[in-house]
Amino acid sequence: MSELIRTDASELGQLIASGQASSVEVTRAHFERIAQVDDDVHAFLALTEDAALAQAARVDERIAAGEKLGPLAGVPIAVKDLLCYTQAPTTASSRILEGWVPPYNSTVVNRLIDAGLVILGKTNLDEFAMGSSTETSAYGPTHNPWDLSRIPGGSGGGSAAALAAFMAPLAIGTDTGGSIRQPAAVTGTVGVKPTYGGVSRYGIIAMASSLDQCGPDARNVLDAALLHEVIAGYDPRDSTSINVPVPGVVEAARRADVKGLRIGVVKELGGEGYAPGVEKRVGEAIDALVAAGAELVEVSCPHFEQALAAYYLIMPAEVSSNLARYDGMRYGLRAGDDGTNSVENVMRLTRGKGFGTEAKRRIILGTYALSAGYYDAFYGSAQKMRTLIARDFAAAFEVCDVLVSPATPTTAFKIGEKVDDPLAMYKSDLCTIPANLAGIAAGSVPCGLADEDGLPVGFQVMAPALADDRIYLVAAALEHALEAKWGAPLWSRIPELSVSDKTSDKGDK
Repeated sequence: MSELIRTDASELGQLIASGQASSVEVTRAHFERIAQVDDDVHAFLALTEDAALAQAARVDERIAAGEKLGPLAGVPIAVKDLLCYTQAPTTASSRILEGWVPPYNSTVVNRLIDAGLVILGKTNLDEFAMGSSTETSAYGPTHNPWDLSRIPGGSGGGSAAALAAFMAPLAIGTDTGGSIRQPAAVTGTVGVKPTYGGVSRYGIIAMASSLDQCGPDARNVLDAALLHEVIAGYDPRDSTSINVPVPGVVEAARRADVKGLRIGVVKELGGEGYAPGVEKRVGEAIDALVAAGAELVEVSCPHFEQALAAYYLIMPAEVSSNLARYDGMRYGLRAGDDGTNSVENVMRLTRGKGFGTEAKRRIILGTYALSAGYYDAFYGSAQKMRTLIARDFAAAFEVCDVLVSPATPTTAFKIGEKVDDPLAMYKSDLCTIPANLAGIAAGSVPCGLADEDGLPVGFQVMAPALADDRIYLVAAALEHALEAKWGAPLWSRIPELSVSDKTSDKGDK
């Protein structure tokens, strides 16, 4: 395996800037790795090799000309297939958008390109980001590089798996109820959901507009912070974008000092239903932070116990509204248009053929929750509970600086194990959903391997809105403490994937 693909993104940026490695060389090494292992992992839906190598060459030319670029210039990155990018289809892993190439880039993609990052391709996800395992993708499941028989989390399992399999040093995810943090937890990577409105949603296919947020994925905390700094900031094209300075996330990741920081342990996020190995590793992580000088506070957030129920009314209601546009009339799939069918029948046939089971389930649930006679009882009540959850957070942050918990109740489960049990699948997001409902910042950082199965455990850190830097401060302090204990980063323990001689067929499309 080329050492370039096992090198941190920040270090790759330094090697490229100094001329010790070229961006083209680094980019080619990652495409070679993708060709070797992605037939087994299935992290990517489309590769953009020509555009990537052209971008890498431009970066190399600018460096050779003496231009000073950003710290991630020339570094490859994978992008979740919800973000519009003119060089590749944007499908949201759904048949209803199969082959659709956007006429414009999302703001996040433009910021990546402007910063000199090299987009390798688009990664797999649960259809329209609806799922916790990347099994609802219309193009097949992604596999966890730690154990190919297990899920890589969802909805952004493709981005997390690309990192864990060394196919990309950085990735972009989106998080509606845990879709960055839960895949990061089960793949032993780092994922952060910024404050709602902290990163532009313009050009990102919407699932639930009041909950969706784009954020960074990486193999370590500093790399995630550097990527966060690139993509964050005000965008007038997004009506929910916050016009405030980006928090000092990179400085916090480098400082990594928690002396005197008050860390709140959420009583409700643990106990029954949580794997013993997960709770043990999380407990050890808390001990490590206390040993580093943090102060421990136990807090109660009583309404968190209703977060799952509230989320699965609010989110489907917004899904029902957002996915109404996919009707076969303007773009994407059109079924049954033989000249004899009515518009209504074409819409019905298109949506019936184009959407998968989970998407249909959530559309129907959301439509019912919004229907006359049920709106107040279901959607209205869920919004009231959302307010109470936000108040729980506000009260907790009066006595502590951050809150911590497991990122997921269990480690990665087997592919197919929960696919026929939606409620069991939904419970994977018990720990992550409250932060989305309140719009605060939250992230997951690896804290070890569970005794039961030797699979990664994620440690969640939550901070007040616009205090994203606290996530990186705590996560980096924990990362340093645990790596000193282990003697190496957790990702160094990822099993070596078998390398086939097959050439990837996922080229430019």
